[in-house]
Formats: sequence, structure tokens, C-alpha cells
Amino acid sequence: MRSAPQLSVLAAAAAAAVVSWGVPARAQVTESVSATTVRGAPKPLPLLGVMVDAGLPDGANASLVLRPFSWLRAHGGGGTNMIGKGVRVGATVLPFGAGPSATIEAGHYFEGDANGLAQRFAGSTFSSALLERVGYDYANAHLGLDFGSRRVTFYIHGGMSYIRADVHNVDTVVASTASMSGGNGSTEISINKDPTVRAWFPSAKLGLIVYLW
Repeated sequence: MRSAPQLSVLAAAAAAAVVSWGVPARAQVTESVSATTVRGAPKPLPLLGVMVDAGLPDGANASLVLRPFSWLRAHGGGGTNMIGKGVRVGATVLPFGAGPSATIEAGHYFEGDANGLAQRFAGSTFSSALLERVGYDYANAHLGLDFGSRRVTFYIHGGMSYIRADVHNVDTVVASTASMSGGNGSTEISINKDPTVRAWFPSAKLGLIVYLW
């Protein structure tokens, strides 16, 4: 039979072996859980990007995009409608981060001569005083589909737009028409204020967003 001191030594050795085996095992489990947690954490979506789109009444625009949340983005920029330069701002809500979307926008196109554009369709001899100063304010209320959410998004939007425009040189055109129709020259036509045109009409556009940061 072994003596009491020998039994004590054996018991101590066994306890040390159990402790030495358990500590690495627990450390390995902890490291595994930590690695799983790190790998499972979703990467934040890029915040800033650039956008290009084309449609009516927007024309062609380039904008900066800010996406503070996965379900919300805002944009602002400028573009052209082949008559003049314009500016536009807007915001889009995406309840699921992608897919169905709702967009509101407001923009303004500065006055430009639209005769050059009209001549492409009506011939080089066409000219109208009504088209010498064409500019307008507009607003869009669109529903659409957005495809992609992380780095690249392509979208199709459509809905209704409101436009407001002042029509210039109406008095000149009316007077010229009266003169050409055989007026005796004693008739005087005076328009004190340019007429304003307001209208709602269907609209649509296509766009592409590339997120950079």
C-alpha cells in the first residue's frame, strides 16, 4: 500500500493535469465564440455616393447621394434639359433597404433659348419668341423599384409631376400675328404680366447610384 504522502502527490498531479487541460479548452471556446461574433457582425453600408439619372421633366442630372440609414437616402445636384441648366434636391424612402421605394423631389431650370432644340424637329428656319426664355419649376412624386443596396443601385421610378412656368413674349407674338393677319395698325395689344402655366402630368426616369464611401 502507498503511504499518505504518495497519495497526496498523486492527487495533486491529477488535479494539475485536469486544470491544465481545462484552461486551454475554455480559451479555445472563448476564441471561437469571439471569432464567430466578429464574422457575424454586418458591415455598415457605404454612406456617400454619386448618382446619374434621366427622365422627364428632370432632364439629365448628376447628384451627390447621402444615405444615413439603410431605408433613407437624400440627394442634390444639377443637370440640363437641353435648353438650360438646373438644380434639384430630393429624398427616397426604402422600407426594406431595396425594392419598393417612394421619392419626392423639387427642381428648377433656369431660363434658356429653346429655339435650338425646336429646330431639331421643326427645321432650321423655325423660330418663336415664345421659346426665347424657357424655364420652369417642377416637383416629382414617384414610386419605383430599386435593385441593389450595398455598392451599386439601379432604379426605375414613375408617378406624377407638377410643373410651373412663365410664358414670356406673349404680347410680341400676339401683335405679330395680328399684323400678319391684316390688322390696320390702330389696334394696340398690351399684356401687363406674363401668363403662368401650371400642370400635372405623368413622369418617369431611370437612374444609377454608385456608393463610394
